[in-house]
Amino acid sequence: MPKKRSGGGLTGTQQAAKFLGVSVLSGAVLAGIALPAFGVLGLAAKGTVQGFDEIPADLKRPPLSQRTTILDAEGGQIATVYSRDRTVVELKDISPYMQNAIVAVEDARFYEHGAIDLKGVLRALNRNAQSGGVAQGASTLTQQYVKNVFVEEAGDDPDKVAQATQQTLGRKIQELKYAIQVEEELGKKKILENYLNITFFGQQAYGVEAAAKRYFSKSAKDLNLEESAMLAGLVQSPSRYDPVNDVEEATKRRNVVLQRMAAVGDISQAEADRAKATPIKLKVSKPKNGCITAVDGAGFFCDYVREAFLSSPVFGKDREER
Repeated sequence: MPKKRSGGGLTGTQQAAKFLGVSVLSGAVLAGIALPAFGVLGLAAKGTVQGFDEIPADLKRPPLSQRTTILDAEGGQIATVYSRDRTVVELKDISPYMQNAIVAVEDARFYEHGAIDLKGVLRALNRNAQSGGVAQGASTLTQQYVKNVFVEEAGDDPDKVAQATQQTLGRKIQELKYAIQVEEELGKKKILENYLNITFFGQQAYGVEAAAKRYFSKSAKDLNLEESAMLAGLVQSPSRYDPVNDVEEATKRRNVVLQRMAAVGDISQAEADRAKATPIKLKVSKPKNGCITAVDGAGFFCDYVREAFLSSPVFGKDREER
């Protein structure tokens, strides 16, 4: 069985120290990440603290878009309709292997630091200075979650998506302030749950439940070690590590995740080695989307339901929200 990491909170003194460190260092440190030359650090950081204070403190977290299932009077499925294939699940319904894998590869110190990982920031600063460019970032899982909220809010608007993902100093500072808010309001376990539900895993699958169904035709709670490591590896680059199109690259990336899990103590080295030697075994499911796929010739009824839903203010203030 996978080992469960402690989600224990920090002491009040530690939280205060981390918050103070974030407030004081946010401008200088994040400017250093964005700009590799230390010589311009002072100029880049000027005004950053003031800008940090001016950012609204409330991060809006709209409900995640999910698939809608249209049923007949007897409860049989007629069709599914969605813009993003996602089914939100609670953390208890996500395999512990999956939880450990995503933390190990994306933010191994997730349960140890606050909204910002100061050790990670300093490490990134050093690496970037040595490389003469931005070779390494320092985003925590919480900061990544905040960025994903921006992307989700942008919807399918390419300009808004580009704005949500831009790598600018202002955007980094904004992510940092909202990450502090999210850490205080939600706590580690809820952040992890939200992250796993919002993240894109490739193949049109948003969230770990849709990803588990897409690649392995099973629920997220039933993912084993090898499957969890593969899915966790996708997050960095869903297209590059897509196992459907390039199983060799996907295997390499999966094995990186497995080794990382061993390094942080989630699994033993023997378990990692056995999992690495196991070929990726996909059982791809391609969900049908839209009324055109309705069963038993019920497409007309499906279209009627869909239009009634989108036209009624009961389900939202405008068509886009519905």
